[in-house]
Amino acid sequence: MKKLSMLILVLAFVLAGCNSETKTLKVFNWGVYMDASLIDEFEEEYNVRVVYDEFDSNESMYTKLMSGEKYDVIVPSDYMVQRLIEENLLQKLDKSVVSLENVLPNVLNQGFDPNNEYSAPYFWGNVGLIYDTTQVDEADLQEGWNILLNEKYKGKIYFYDSERDAFLVALKALGYSTNSKVDSQLNEAFDWLTQLNTTMEPIYVTDDVIDNMIAGNKAIAVVYSGDAAYILDENEDMGYFVPEEGTNIWVDSMVIPTNAENPELANAWIAFMLSEDAQTRNTLEVGYSTVHKDVWEFMITDEGDYAGNDAYAVRINNSKDEIFKYDEELKVKMSDLWLKIKAQ
Repeated sequence: MKKLSMLILVLAFVLAGCNSETKTLKVFNWGVYMDASLIDEFEEEYNVRVVYDEFDSNESMYTKLMSGEKYDVIVPSDYMVQRLIEENLLQKLDKSVVSLENVLPNVLNQGFDPNNEYSAPYFWGNVGLIYDTTQVDEADLQEGWNILLNEKYKGKIYFYDSERDAFLVALKALGYSTNSKVDSQLNEAFDWLTQLNTTMEPIYVTDDVIDNMIAGNKAIAVVYSGDAAYILDENEDMGYFVPEEGTNIWVDSMVIPTNAENPELANAWIAFMLSEDAQTRNTLEVGYSTVHKDVWEFMITDEGDYAGNDAYAVRINNSKDEIFKYDEELKVKMSDLWLKIKAQ
């Protein structure tokens, strides 16, 4: 009887332990894209374990998602959010938990998710030119994107190794839409990029552009505004310029896949990350522009941490600035053309 009683007692403890098992929230985000201390706080507040993985491109994130990997929250860019919605791979946010009332109006209700039913903005910004004021004649900036073809800067340019960003620059330099599907315009952009590649001797880069421009290794680089904001803080000789011909405005957003195993926790995480405290700490840690309107307004004041930082104060009043739209056929075409350009 004593042995049986002991066995029952042990089983009771085991079952109790199973019932109180800590839940796990799986998050998939860009590399170096948040204040890691927020993970610890969320774990403590919600008594959960957060598994935090990182990706380096929307496409690699999509591939992993399609392989069957399950995540509760992912952070894709605008055009990828559009793709995931179209393919029924996202579930709607619980608006009783996730409030967007403190989010900047200009990053809400965009074409990729018109009513923000599926996505909550995380960071936003644009693409521009970081330049060394000791090497670049500011009068040359009036050439806009075509400064990248000015032979005065031959061998002094960093250029993103990305077909999407490459064609953004070329199409805007030619006066066309970032999302153009017109063959003649794409061919002109191909010729523009070919000229850049064959005459200007650009160095194709990714994230390594940050340290290289801080070190002043080249005169000009195409960069994301968040990276530019960091470079400006680290090197006082650097300036940031966004051509009037227009650029890409991008929005990275938090979304919940349809196969998420803990959607309730996912909504709680998104609400947590949209709080004023989390947005403040994230923007200070990462350097990218916050989507929280009160934090944004403070950061760009004279008292704010990004006072006078032209890259952080993203331009919002140019009608030629555009968000990328998802188009698989166009993406494949640009990718093929970009490979041909670099092979020359």
